[in-house]
Amino acid sequence: MKTYGPRYRVVFRRRREGKTNFHLRRKLLLSNRLRFVIRRSNRYTMVQILKPHLKGDQVIVSAHSKELRDTFNWKGNCGNMPATYLTGLLAGFRAKKAGLKDAVVDIGLISPIKGAKVFAALKGALDAGLSIPYSEDVLPEESRIRGEDIATYAKQLSEAEEETTKTRFFSLVVKRGLQPQDLPEHFDEVKKKLVSSFD
Repeated sequence: MKTYGPRYRVVFRRRREGKTNFHLRRKLLLSNRLRFVIRRSNRYTMVQILKPHLKGDQVIVSAHSKELRDTFNWKGNCGNMPATYLTGLLAGFRAKKAGLKDAVVDIGLISPIKGAKVFAALKGALDAGLSIPYSEDVLPEESRIRGEDIATYAKQLSEAEEETTKTRFFSLVVKRGLQPQDLPEHFDEVKKKLVSSFD
């Protein structure tokens, strides 16, 4: 494909930088509904509900996985699937409290793989009572949302007496006072605390 000549059109800056898919964004904007935006980094998850505006999207509701640690005493990793679910749940409850009822999901440039972490945040919002169109088969299993796979892996490392490896993978979690084998129980405890804070 030529990148010069009289018919060449410069690609939008945010598309060149790999930040925005403008074809998808146009479809989302044409729906004329609020967007449930999920963005992830290696360490954190951020969920926002945005209202489109000519001068820039307006943030109506926001939740960050770092808040789980600061407010609800979450001791696990803030970028794993249980934390992503809890962040979506927190955003969902805040949206309901703000009088919002529905939205459409926006995962940006993340590939929509079945059972991906971003869909754990979607599951959290659905459990909070938001109405968001979705396909049932994209949601991760309950066992993964609770972190049972992480606990099983940690248990295998412990049984193999690979303490060096275990410390390397779970050093921050252990430093915060949580044994990785106890993650599902800790998840249930934090979820209960989060739900009760909105009762």
